[in-house]
Amino acid sequence: MTQTFWLTAAVMIVLALAFIIAPLFFHRSGRRAELDLRNQNLMAYRSRMSELDREYESGAMDEDSYRQLKEELAGSMLDDVPDADRGMLESPAQVNKGGKSSVAVVLASLVIIPAAAVFLYQQWGALDDVEQFRSMQEMMAADGDRLGQMQKLTAQLRERLEENPDNTEGWAMLGRTYMRLEQYSDAAWAFERLAGSIDDDDNGKAVAWGLSAQAQFFLSQGGMTPQVTETIEKARALNPDEVNSLGLLGIYAFSQEDYEGAIRYWERIVDVAPDHPQIGSIRQGIEQAYQRLGREAPADDAAVASGPGVTVRVEIAESFRNEVPDDTTLFVFARRAEGQGGPPLAVARLTAGQLPTDVRLDDRFNMSPDSKLSDAGEVRVQARLSRSGTARPQAGDWEGELDQPVAVTGNEADPVTLVIDTRLVQ
Repeated sequence: MTQTFWLTAAVMIVLALAFIIAPLFFHRSGRRAELDLRNQNLMAYRSRMSELDREYESGAMDEDSYRQLKEELAGSMLDDVPDADRGMLESPAQVNKGGKSSVAVVLASLVIIPAAAVFLYQQWGALDDVEQFRSMQEMMAADGDRLGQMQKLTAQLRERLEENPDNTEGWAMLGRTYMRLEQYSDAAWAFERLAGSIDDDDNGKAVAWGLSAQAQFFLSQGGMTPQVTETIEKARALNPDEVNSLGLLGIYAFSQEDYEGAIRYWERIVDVAPDHPQIGSIRQGIEQAYQRLGREAPADDAAVASGPGVTVRVEIAESFRNEVPDDTTLFVFARRAEGQGGPPLAVARLTAGQLPTDVRLDDRFNMSPDSKLSDAGEVRVQARLSRSGTARPQAGDWEGELDQPVAVTGNEADPVTLVIDTRLVQ
């Protein structure tokens, strides 16, 4: 970008110099031609005047004719040579002096104009802003290319699976990919096909139906539609403790202010799946449900933070403090430092009534067992107050983000402060 800019600037400087230098040379050539013509006219006048003098002196012409012809010749000379009445011509020295002046102007322009252009642009130019804009465009184009490539590969995978429907790993991968692309309808369909491809494994089939219910739940934006309910029933008919179904039932019960029911579903997940990748968020949900009931959650030593993570103090800007209801859902996300967007590594769920609060994000809050927060060197941290209670940003939500990535450390360092200071408009 920098090389292209300076090459373009050099071309424009050359054009600017051309507008200054060209007129000097053309004017000089025209002036020289004008002087040559005037000198020729003067020589012809002097030659004719000498002839008249010789004819008059030899007696071939009388005095009246001599005077008359001399006056006519003088008048003709004034018409042909307008400057003749000054009685002088420009000397070669004067012409050379004008030429030297033109050369001096040209040389000065060649030095001053480029130097002034570079200096003034360094003072008032915006090359850094231009490069930043170009980098953002390239980054957006790259993100678009990656998304397009992922969609193309997903379509190819789908075609192969339809030809070979017994590939359970392929259906699982297709469903997870559709979830990343937020194509929840296609994800639910893929997980249904996964359930149909599993034989002699009721637990695996139940997990597939639970994942399909989860995709349908996201598609309905947290609504317990008949399709979601039917799919959950299919999963629990095979395994009453299928954790995806229990998680959805707990979330829905919490949104309906059935805090006892939410605690019952979530505590069952803690009992049957203590190594669940989102066990930290589940424990926090249980604590919030107890707080809503005005009771203290039972102590649980397993919930103590351990391992690498980041500690964040989340606050809300004073201008928004009176706008946000205490029961508004608060999400705290940690994403990889490189790139923009992408799925979070870890998510903690709280409420606005707990602000300001310190949050320790570690592997307890991982979104996937394949992508651990502890494996990242640095993370970008963001917080969002969601009016709908869903993690997807919507108009009217409140948001804040740390300007710089935060290092993932093995011990609890002093928290970094994140302020929720932005209202989403679209």
